[in-house]
Amino acid sequence: MYRKIIGLILIGALAVIWSGFYFNSDFGIFQSETSDDDIDGRTSILEVSAQEAGDRPVRTFDLTAQETEWEIDQEKTVDAWTYNGSVPGEALRVKEGDFVRVHLKNELNVPVTIHWHGMILPNRMDGVPGLTQDAVQPGESFTYEFIANDAGTYWYHSHQHSSEQVDKGLYGSLIIEEKQTEKQNDFDQDKVFILDEWTTDQAQNQGMGGMMGAVSGDAEVDTKQAYDTFTINGKSGQAIESLVMTEGQTARMRFVNAGYQQHQLVFPKGSMEVIANDGEEVDGSKGSSNVLEIAPGERIDIAFTKPDSGSVVIGENPDVENAEDMQIPVVSREDSDDTRDNDLAAISGQSVAKGTSYGSENLIFEEPPEPDVTYNMDLSMGMNMGEGMTFQINQKVFPDTPPIQVEEGDIVKVNIQNSGRMNHPMHLHGHRFQVMSKNGNQYDEPIVKDLIHVKPGEEYEIYFKANNKGEWLFHCHDNNHADQGMVTIVDYKDVYSPFKIGGDHQNQP
Repeated sequence: MYRKIIGLILIGALAVIWSGFYFNSDFGIFQSETSDDDIDGRTSILEVSAQEAGDRPVRTFDLTAQETEWEIDQEKTVDAWTYNGSVPGEALRVKEGDFVRVHLKNELNVPVTIHWHGMILPNRMDGVPGLTQDAVQPGESFTYEFIANDAGTYWYHSHQHSSEQVDKGLYGSLIIEEKQTEKQNDFDQDKVFILDEWTTDQAQNQGMGGMMGAVSGDAEVDTKQAYDTFTINGKSGQAIESLVMTEGQTARMRFVNAGYQQHQLVFPKGSMEVIANDGEEVDGSKGSSNVLEIAPGERIDIAFTKPDSGSVVIGENPDVENAEDMQIPVVSREDSDDTRDNDLAAISGQSVAKGTSYGSENLIFEEPPEPDVTYNMDLSMGMNMGEGMTFQINQKVFPDTPPIQVEEGDIVKVNIQNSGRMNHPMHLHGHRFQVMSKNGNQYDEPIVKDLIHVKPGEEYEIYFKANNKGEWLFHCHDNNHADQGMVTIVDYKDVYSPFKIGGDHQNQP
C-alpha cells in the first residue's frame, strides 16, 4: 500500500496556481559528515540529558517491526508494516513517573526507528534517523529508554521515511496514566481510537479530478487524491468494533490522527466535551460541541456520555467522501443492533471544536514574554527541477531550510505563516509551545501544544522555552509534505549530532 503521487502535469499546474514558478536546485537528500571544526567545544547529543531508572518502576516492552497481511474489512486486505503484527501496534500503557524501556527488533527488509510523538525525553531517544540515531537495520535491534514524566495521550511511529512507513502502518498508542486516580475514576471506560487513511484500490483517483478541487480552495486535495479508505484502529466500516455503554455512562475517548488528512467527527448533540489536547488538559471553561476536528499528528481527548439507552453513532463528517468508513457504533450491549448506517447530521453551520478552541489548564507563560530568539517561518510551495512539487520553509527545502538556532534557556518566538494553499500541521519535537495569537488576535486563553494546524492564509504566534538540549525536528506532520521538504531543526548551539542523513545506514528522517 503506497501513497499515490499526483501526476507531474497536475503538480506543475498546481504550483503555478499556488505559488508561481519557484525552482530550487539546491535540494539534496544527504548532508555531509560533521567536521572536527564544526564540533569544537560542543557536546554530542549522546552525552546530554541521559535518564536512568533509579528506584522507579520499570515497564518493559518488546516491539518487532514486521510485514503483515492486514485485513481492513471483509473485502479489503493490505500489505502492512507493523509493530507486533497488528495495526495499530501494541498499545503501551504506563503510569506517570515510570521508567519505560522498549526493545525494537527489525524484521523488515528496510531500516526503521521509533519516534515517541509528543514526549519530552532525551534527544538521543527521539528516534529521528540521521539526527538522533542511526536507523535500525534489518535484523538488528535498538533499545529506547525514557521517563514517562507527563501524563497524557501520546503515540509512537517510525520516523524513517515516514511518508511511507507510517502510511503502511508502523504506529501505535502510548498512554501515560496519572499517578492520582481521582480523574480516572470520573470515567467508566478509557479507550484509544487511531484514525488513518489507506489506499486499497491502486486505480483510485488517478485522474485530474483533484485539480478542480484545488482551484476551488480544497486545502487537502493531495491527500484526498491519494486514499480511498478510512480506518479506526486499523479497521473500516462494519469491521470497526462497537463501543458498549449504558445510558449515562461516560467514556474517555483518546483520538489520535495517524493519517495525513484532517478528520471531523460528529457526535450526538450534547454528548461530548473536550478535556485534553496534545497531552495537555484544557482549562475549566471546557467547551461543548458535537463536531471534533483532528489534524494529522494531533491528539484530542474527549469525555463522551451516552445520551440514551438505544444505539448511537460517532462518525466522520458525512459531507466527506468515504465518511461511511469511519463510524463508531455505541451500543448498550455487545449483541445490540448498531446504527452505523444511520445518517449523521451535516456539520454546515455548526461550531467545530478544534485543537485551538480551548485554552490549556497549565500554561508555560502567563503573559507574552520578551523573546531571546525570533524566527519567522513562512510555509509555501514550489517546484524543484527534476523532483516535482516541494513544500518549503522560508523558500527552502530540507536539509537547506534555515534552522532555529538557540542556546539553553532562551525564550523562542516563532511566527508561522501559511502563504500556500495546503494545510500544514506543524509539529515540534522535544518541547511544548504556547499559542498566543492567531491572525494578529491574542488568545484570551492561550493553548499549550506540540502541533499547530496552520491552514492557508493563517498566521500563528507561538513561544517555547529552549530547555531540552539537542537537535530537534520542527516539521509538517502531513508526512508527504515533510518528505518533500517542509522540515527544519531547532539547533542548540553548544551540542552536535554525530549522525548524518543518508550514509551506510540509509538514514532518511
